[in-house]
Amino acid sequence: MRLRAAAGIGVLTEAPAATARDDCLMTTTTDESAFLRDERQAILDSAVAALKRAHARHYEAEARAEVHRRLADVYDEVDAAFTTHDLSHIVEFARELARRRYATGYDLSEVQTAFNVLEEAIWLRAFATLPPAQFAPVITRASTILGAAKDALAREYVALATHGHAPALDLPALFAGS
Repeated sequence: MRLRAAAGIGVLTEAPAATARDDCLMTTTTDESAFLRDERQAILDSAVAALKRAHARHYEAEARAEVHRRLADVYDEVDAAFTTHDLSHIVEFARELARRRYATGYDLSEVQTAFNVLEEAIWLRAFATLPPAQFAPVITRASTILGAAKDALAREYVALATHGHAPALDLPALFAGS
């Protein structure tokens, strides 16, 4: 089965016939599915360290254990989508996360950074531990999943910002110089 988002709603469906190259990129083997579970702690430790180094205001103020817990929540959603080929849960998770973070004054860039450091940690661990033949399937799937989540997160932030004062989104700054 191949990943395919249906009309922007984040549901994965059976895709049309794939080429041999596509099958190589999108078919999950047992080893690839086990990667996220086996490497969970190392990936999360790397992502927590990277998020702390990023100096995102709200995450920097949080205790390391709380940052780890929050990233673990995202990670668990990525793992579930990776295994089930279903983006709907992580997309809804990202929308709800956007609502919570927006309401508490997080900047969109802070939350996007959290997703980005998690994606980078997955990439780095994949390159460090997997055989080269498994790089593309793991990286492609992880990036597809996190990309869908980041898109849902950003869309929800923009929707919230258009319905009132945006304490967490500075639109003029986003478009300055463009």
